[in-house]
Amino acid sequence: MEKYVIGIDFGTDSCRTLLVNAITGEELASVVEYYPRWKKGLYCNPLINQYRQHPLDYIESMENAIKKIVEQFPVEITSQINGIAFDTTGSTPVLTDKNGMPLALLPEFAENPNAMFVLWKDHTAIIEAEEINRLAKKWSTDYTVYSGGIYSSEWVWSKMLHILRIDSSVREAAYSWVEHCDWMPALLTGNNSPEKIRRSRCAAGHKAMWNEQWGGLPSIDFLTTLDPLLGLFNGHLYAETYTSDACAGVLTEEWCRRLGLQGQVAVAVGALDCHFGAVGAEIKENTFVRVMGTSTCDVMVASYDRIGDTQIKGICGQVNGSVLPEMVGLEAGQSAFGDVYAWFKELLFRPISELLPLLDAPENEDLIKRIEEELLPYLTREAEKIPLSENQPIALDWLNGRRTPNANQLVKGVISELTLGTTAPLLFKALVEATAFGSKAIVDCFLEQGITIDQMIAIGGISQKSPYVMQTLTDVLNMPIQVAQTEQACALGAAMFAAVAAGIHPTIESAQQAMGKGFSNEYIPDPHKYKKYKVLYEKYLWLGRLVEENQNNI
Repeated sequence: MEKYVIGIDFGTDSCRTLLVNAITGEELASVVEYYPRWKKGLYCNPLINQYRQHPLDYIESMENAIKKIVEQFPVEITSQINGIAFDTTGSTPVLTDKNGMPLALLPEFAENPNAMFVLWKDHTAIIEAEEINRLAKKWSTDYTVYSGGIYSSEWVWSKMLHILRIDSSVREAAYSWVEHCDWMPALLTGNNSPEKIRRSRCAAGHKAMWNEQWGGLPSIDFLTTLDPLLGLFNGHLYAETYTSDACAGVLTEEWCRRLGLQGQVAVAVGALDCHFGAVGAEIKENTFVRVMGTSTCDVMVASYDRIGDTQIKGICGQVNGSVLPEMVGLEAGQSAFGDVYAWFKELLFRPISELLPLLDAPENEDLIKRIEEELLPYLTREAEKIPLSENQPIALDWLNGRRTPNANQLVKGVISELTLGTTAPLLFKALVEATAFGSKAIVDCFLEQGITIDQMIAIGGISQKSPYVMQTLTDVLNMPIQVAQTEQACALGAAMFAAVAAGIHPTIESAQQAMGKGFSNEYIPDPHKYKKYKVLYEKYLWLGRLVEENQNNI
C-alpha cells in the first residue's frame, strides 16, 4: 500500500505545500498560498527594519493550501496521508499567553504588531543584541560560543526583550514565547502549553543559545541580569529539545476535519526552512547547501568525531542534530540576497508605476504589469553583455545588515566608484557580484577554519530561475554548483521528516534515499573570470573593512 506525506514550507512571503509519495518520492501536487496581510504590507515599516506577520496569515495559507491539495485526489490517496511536517523562517518568534496562544489572536491585540510574529529579518532589536553579546563575554559561561561567537538581532532573545521593553500592554499579557516552527505542530496537535510544546532542537540551538553543555537555555540569572523583564519567562519555557525525526503528536479531530484528512496523521517536530531544505537536497558530510531566496542560508553537517570540541567562529551556530539527527549542523548565510535585486527593481519601477496612471491611457494597467515582469530579465540580459573590468562599481550586499561571517546588523549597503557613465544594468551587475562576494566570504570562513567542502548544492527560486546569478556565483567561488532538481526542496525535506515521524522510513538517511530527486543542472566555473573576480573581491573586502571601521561615523 502506498503511503503519502505532506511537507509544508513557510517562507517569507508564502506557504508552499507539497504532497509526496513517501515510498517512491513522487511529488503528486504542490500549492503555493501567499500571506494576504503580508502581501498588503501590513504591520511592517521598512524604514526602521520592522517586519511582522500575523498568525492568521500562517493559519489561513496553510489551511487553504492543504485543502486545495486534498481536493485534487480521491479518498484512496488522501486516506493514506500519514504524516505532516513544517519548516519556517527563523528566528520568527511570538509572545504567547499561558495557553500558548500568540497574543495577536486575542481580540485586544489583533492589530498590534508587537503581539505578532517577529519575522527573521526584523532588525529592531540591534541594541538588545549588543547587550547580550557584552554580557555573554563577561559571564562565567559564554552562551554565544556555539552561535558563532556573536548573538544577532535576528534571533529570539533580542527580539523578545525588545518587545517587552517597548510595549507595556503586550508585556503585561505575555507568559512565554514560541518559535513559528514550534507553534505550527503545537497548534495542529493540540499540545499548546508553553511548558509542554516539543521544541525544535534546530531553532533552540541556532537561535536561542540552547545547548546540552549548560543544561539547556541560558540560566535565569544570566537573563535577569541582562534585564529583569526576562524573569517573566522563568519556568515558562523548556529544557529539553527534539530533533525533527521525532513525532510532536497527531492531528486533532478538529484539524483533521478542517483539512479534510483522516486517521492518525503524525506531525513531526518542526525546524527552520534552510535545514529542511538541506535535507531535501540530500545533504551529507562535506556538502555545502545554499538556500537561495530573499536571503540565503548556508548549511553543512559534520560528524561528532570531525568537529570534536571545535567552535566554528563567525557563523550562525553549530548544533547537534539540527539538520541530520546524528550529525552536527552548521549554519551561515546572508541577510539579503534576492532582496537586494528586489530592492533595485523597486527603486527603478516605483516612479514608472506611479507616473503612468497619470497619463490616463486605457492600456496603462497592462503596460505597468509588463514592465514589472520584464524589468529584471532586461537588466539581466544587459548585465551579461558587460565585460568584467577592474574599474567597475563595487557594492556591498549589506542592505539588511550582515548575518555571516561575524554578524553585524549595523552595517549598511554601499556602492562605490560611480561615474556619470554608470548605467542601471552596470549597477545591477555590481549588486549581483556583491551577493556573490558575500557568499565567498562565508565559504572562506568555513575553509579557513578547517571545514572541508567537496560539493556545493543550490536550492531555492534563484537557483532555478537565474542562470546569470548562478554562473556569477560559481565563477566568484571557483567551485562547481549543482542545482537540486526539486523546486520545493524545503517542503520536500519536510516531507522526508514527516515520513520518519509517521514510521514509514526508519531514518532520515533512508527517507533521503527513497524520496530524493537528484540534480537538474550544474554550473562550472570559468577560470579566466575567476582571476578577474579575485581582484574585485579584494576591493569588496577593502570596502567592507572601510565601512565597518567607520560605521559609527557614517
